[in-house]
Amino acid sequence: MKKLFMGALAVIALSACNSEPQFKVEGEVAGADGKTLYLEASALEGIIPMDSAKLGGSGTFTFKGNRPESPEFYRLRIEDKVINFSVDSTETLHFKAGYDNFATDYTVEGSANSEKIKELSLMQLQLQNQADALTRAMQSRAIGVDVYQDSLQSMLQRYKNDVKIRYIFSAPNTAAAYFALFQKLNNYLIFDPLNSRDDIKCFAAVATSLNNYYPHADRSKNLYNIVIKGMKNTRVPQQTVQAPEIEVQETGVIDIELRDMEGNIRKLSELKGKVVALDFTIYQTAVSASRNYLLRELYDTYAAKGLEIYQVSLDADEHYWKTTADNLPWICVRDASGIYSTLVTTYNIQDIPTLYLVNRNNELSERVDDLSKLEAKIKALL
Repeated sequence: MKKLFMGALAVIALSACNSEPQFKVEGEVAGADGKTLYLEASALEGIIPMDSAKLGGSGTFTFKGNRPESPEFYRLRIEDKVINFSVDSTETLHFKAGYDNFATDYTVEGSANSEKIKELSLMQLQLQNQADALTRAMQSRAIGVDVYQDSLQSMLQRYKNDVKIRYIFSAPNTAAAYFALFQKLNNYLIFDPLNSRDDIKCFAAVATSLNNYYPHADRSKNLYNIVIKGMKNTRVPQQTVQAPEIEVQETGVIDIELRDMEGNIRKLSELKGKVVALDFTIYQTAVSASRNYLLRELYDTYAAKGLEIYQVSLDADEHYWKTTADNLPWICVRDASGIYSTLVTTYNIQDIPTLYLVNRNNELSERVDDLSKLEAKIKALL
C-alpha cells in the first residue's frame, strides 16, 4: 500500500508539472539527417540551452517550453546556423527549413512577430553583406577610406530610417520592435541608446509600450533603465557657459585639457612643434573602426616626421572607450560630457566625427571634411 501511495504521489506531481501552460515549436528540416537541432532561449543574461533533438531522415522535430510571462526570444540552431523567433504565450510555431540555408530560407507559421523578426534578420544580413563588400573594396584600395565611410554611413542611415518607420514606430508594443533595437552591424549596435538622441527616442517608444503591457517584466525594466541612462548622457545641461563660436581660419587654438586612460592630463597646447590631427569621435559607432584604420596608416607613416593625433572621445560609456582605445598609439582622451561637451560648441562641431588640423605653431589650420585629402594636407603642414 505504501508503494502504491508513493507511486500515486509521483504521478500527481508529474501531472502538476506538465499542467503548466506551454508553447510548442515544431517543424521539419530537410537534408539534416543525423544533425542535432537545438532550442535555446535568448535571455538578457545570454544564450540558455533548453532542449535538443537529433534529426532523422524526415527532419521532423517538436519542442515544448513553459509559457513566458511576457514576450520572450528564442532560437533554433544547427551548428552555427540560427533562426531567431519570439513567443508571446502558448502559441504553436511551425517551421520549415532546409539544412543548407537554414538561417535564411525558412518559413514560420503561427507567429506574426516571428515573421517580422525573419524580415529584420534578412535585412540585417543584407546590410552586413554590403558593409563587408565595402570593407573588402577599401582593403584592396579599390575605394578610399573616405568613400568607404561615406557609403557606410549612408547605408546605415537608410537602414535605420526604414526600420524606424516600418518596425519600431509603427508597432512599438511588439517583440519585433524590441528585436530591431538590438540589431548589430560590424558588432556595433545599429541604434545607439547612449549617444544618439534620435535613437534614444526609438528605445523610449518601445520601453513605454512594454511598460504599459508588462510593467513587471525584466525586459521592460532593463529597457527603461537603458533609456534613462541614455537621456541622462545626452541631456542638455541646464546651466551652460556659452562659448564663442570660432572660424577654423582664425589663428590660434583653444586649448583642451582632458585625461587619458591612465588618468594623466593631456593638454593640446603642449604639442606645439608638431602637426596635430585633432579628432573628435565616438568609438561606439559602426564607422569608428574604419576611421581609425585610416588614421593608423597616416600615423605610422608620418609620426616620425612630426605628426601627432589628439583624439577626443565623446562616448558615453567610459569602459567601452578604454577597451577600444587601449591599443591606439596616439593620444586618446575622453570628455565625460559627451556630445554636450563645451568643446562641441567651442570648435563649432556640427557632426561627429570631425577632424581639424593644427600646425606646428599650435594654430588651428582647417577642418578636414574630405578624408581623401587628409594626407596631402598633413604633408603640406609637415
